[in-house]
Amino acid sequence: MLHLPILRYGKPYRSVDTATAVHYRTRQPFVEASQANAGLIRRDLARQHEAAAILQGFTTRELIAMAGKASGYFLNDTLPLGDSAQSPQEFVEAVSATTGLPWVMVRRNMAKIAGVLASMETVLMGLTRLPNLDMLDSGVGDIDGRALSFFPRGDSMGVILPSNSPGVHSLWAPAIALKTPLILKPGSSELWTPYRIIQAYVKAGVPAEVFGYYPTSHAGGGEILRGTGRGMLFGDVAAAKAWSGDPRIEIHGPGYSKIILADDGAAGWEKYLDLMVDSVSNNSGRSCVNCSSIWTTGDGRALAEALAERLARIKPTAEDDPNAAVAPLANPDVAKRISAMVDSELDGGAEDLCAKVRGSGRVAEWDGCTYLLPSVIHVPSKEHSLANREFGYPHVSVVQVEPHDLPECLGPTLVCTALTNDKRLHQRLLANPHIGRLNLGPISTMKISWDQPHEGNLFDHLYSRRAFQAVPELVG
Repeated sequence: MLHLPILRYGKPYRSVDTATAVHYRTRQPFVEASQANAGLIRRDLARQHEAAAILQGFTTRELIAMAGKASGYFLNDTLPLGDSAQSPQEFVEAVSATTGLPWVMVRRNMAKIAGVLASMETVLMGLTRLPNLDMLDSGVGDIDGRALSFFPRGDSMGVILPSNSPGVHSLWAPAIALKTPLILKPGSSELWTPYRIIQAYVKAGVPAEVFGYYPTSHAGGGEILRGTGRGMLFGDVAAAKAWSGDPRIEIHGPGYSKIILADDGAAGWEKYLDLMVDSVSNNSGRSCVNCSSIWTTGDGRALAEALAERLARIKPTAEDDPNAAVAPLANPDVAKRISAMVDSELDGGAEDLCAKVRGSGRVAEWDGCTYLLPSVIHVPSKEHSLANREFGYPHVSVVQVEPHDLPECLGPTLVCTALTNDKRLHQRLLANPHIGRLNLGPISTMKISWDQPHEGNLFDHLYSRRAFQAVPELVG
């Protein structure tokens, strides 16, 4: 069986403790990974300043150029994997094997990551808002006659990664161009993508010593977050809550992304049906930017019925089907638990209209795999428990609200697409502090612009601005 080692500042290390990820269909062991214990991680983190010093020896322009090369290597090259090597197609099949994602979805996520690496200059300009990225090398600069200075908040960034979809790795990839070493804990079922990104960066010229790759337990993940200067956590509500009071940690929990239709948008909802289907079902509903609820001031029942008719057409297909639209869950028990959770809250007038169209439940067995088929829940009011929930498969609630309830009724929202020409509502949405990314007009919640982060700002997370004054001849 293939074995993935720990990478201790780039050096492979085989541990006596291992964990196995299984194939989603056969449930047989597929890959074994060395496990790092908390003590080993703690010892290694004592050296993170050495890795930081290595990256400080490069200019930002050099690191941007390396990211550009890494983009091509990540997408197209055969790269090291443990004691062997992995082609791009083998990577696609491996990610699919342990996460259940169909090949076409893995390839889309690959393209997303490669796009970030290839567009690194644009990404950094958007994150920093600096007119000249050379300022990142000196730490000082001048913008419109105003002196500027900033410094790193820590020697490295620890990242606790999920297993749901590879696309999230695009959020931490720019850290290298920002001269910040990475200490990565991969998801237990998605070990592949962070390892491949590291190898692509190393082939492009980034020293291996600035990367740590530590498959580990929950305790080991906590050690990474406590021991690094800055952290990034991907997790569920419970994980996010556990670290919410630590300002060093940037938390990426459920997105609760939404579409709202008001006035003209609510009256003409039919023309936005394709956009709603894409926002809900793209990437099999596994992304935090997937739409999990639709809020309309119009006829919510009619909208929900039409959406259910469309989403109920999605069926399981082979993993290599180029039109695959839904992914099986790697653990069948998880699918059944999630479905039971939804069913337990279908009361007080809430109804799964997709199940009604299909004439069957949402848990489906096909070709030895377990799927969660799409759900469209029509809920009777904004107070219903299913009005604002997220479940990690193509699931959406449709909520009919009064115009005066918007936007306060939305709650925390990672992405909000507003389909209305109501300028006063636009202003209320723009003033709402609980919306991370606001799309005015027919823009899918899944559409991301790399020059504007949709959740947090990596530069502000990794660097702090200081008050600064200097006579001109001392700044250069």
